[in-house]
Amino acid sequence: MALHQFSYDQRIFWRNPASVFFTVIFPVIFLFLFAGLFGNQEIEELGVKIATYYVPGIITLAVVSATLVSLAMNLVVAREAGRLKRFRGTPLPAWAFIAGRVGNSIVVAALMVVLVTALGAIFFDVAVPTNTLPGLVVTLLVGAFSFCSLGFALSAAIPSEDAAPAITNATVLPLYFLSGVFIPETEIPAGVLQFADLFPIRHFFEAFFAAFDPATSGPGIEWGHLAVIAVWGVAGLLVALRWFRWTPRGD
Repeated sequence: MALHQFSYDQRIFWRNPASVFFTVIFPVIFLFLFAGLFGNQEIEELGVKIATYYVPGIITLAVVSATLVSLAMNLVVAREAGRLKRFRGTPLPAWAFIAGRVGNSIVVAALMVVLVTALGAIFFDVAVPTNTLPGLVVTLLVGAFSFCSLGFALSAAIPSEDAAPAITNATVLPLYFLSGVFIPETEIPAGVLQFADLFPIRHFFEAFFAAFDPATSGPGIEWGHLAVIAVWGVAGLLVALRWFRWTPRGD
């Protein structure tokens, strides 16, 4: 049943031009925009070229978009349209529905990691992180779990379908800037970065950046950053278990 629901969610995703554009095409546009706009000179303080910095940044954007953003908005739309309520009235177990949605988000997130890494290697000569591949995979798995949990939790706080895009984007967009995803962290004041460290997006980016940093030794698993991301994920899961709604707010 979970596989059937996953297959259904995959078809729905790829047949929705808006979902494909904002989740798949939009991050690719940002990659070419930032790498092309700022050139590929070296960031001396970090010892990496600009493209090497932006590839993990855009991967961070893509994974958060495929998990937290996509889940939060789509769940609210389905809830307010009454589809979630109808799902609950069918023999399909809740766990199978959730597994299908989460599985779809994880597969799309993994695809974006591969796509952005490949584009960075082909067009900007960014080294593929073979030695630190374990760190890349572990970061993706921990981040996907955490941001999926936060997506379900955030959907519980969104009151209506019209409010979903505004609240979701207002939640993540400022954190992209503050966390160094859009702006090199060398250009961000230390106090701002310390504030961003309170949230998971900053740690998610740092964990991905370590995997692409040529100076990283070993498997590239950043346990400290992953611990913060996991704590946020558990908190999101607890909130979702307590306040997630299957029925429209008007019911």
